[in-house]
Amino acid sequence: MRSNDAIHLGLMLLALAAAYLMPFELLLLAYVVLGPAHYFTEISWLHDRSYYLPHRGIAAALAIIAVVAALIDNASWFGFAMWGALIVCAMLAATTSAIESMLLFMTALALSAIMYSSGSSLAVIGILIPTLVHVSLFTLIFMVLGAHRSGSRVQAALVAVYLVAIATILLLPPTAEVRIASFARVGQDYFGNVGPALSRLFGYPVSSSTPG
Repeated sequence: MRSNDAIHLGLMLLALAAAYLMPFELLLLAYVVLGPAHYFTEISWLHDRSYYLPHRGIAAALAIIAVVAALIDNASWFGFAMWGALIVCAMLAATTSAIESMLLFMTALALSAIMYSSGSSLAVIGILIPTLVHVSLFTLIFMVLGAHRSGSRVQAALVAVYLVAIATILLLPPTAEVRIASFARVGQDYFGNVGPALSRLFGYPVSSSTPG
């Protein structure tokens, strides 16, 4: 096992343990400190690769959209902005032909119509894209692509560990205890709507309050 792979394994196991010891505090630490630090160190790497977009100017336009979206008070319109930005980025970065772009656009259009007709779905997707989808699903995709391109069995095993960790948290969820009360209030302000969004999406009863 390479040293980097060993470090990744250790960090995943450490995060899993911390998720059981102090779940809300870990969530806020990742959101406030680790997330911005990650992108601060990654931005120059992405810039050198034109953000995987045809032109760097598109990234600047998306940044403006992100700022404007943060000011949107209506949950459905915010969700529409997040969903639209995701589809545009997928069309620009993941498709290689006009046919693929058209198929993706038509699929997205159909899904958009379904979400619009179901009422709160756009609001739910607006909550989940920058949280669950961005953090968990995209991480899984990057890990799978990395393991596939390198042909490394060790990295494939790291993907399996990641999936097992997620399954463990879902099947045996951590306790709701919050050790730092001020963190609980911040968690409710920033993440209090994620639980109800997941409840509506999967049909499971999830409390909208942050336990204390």
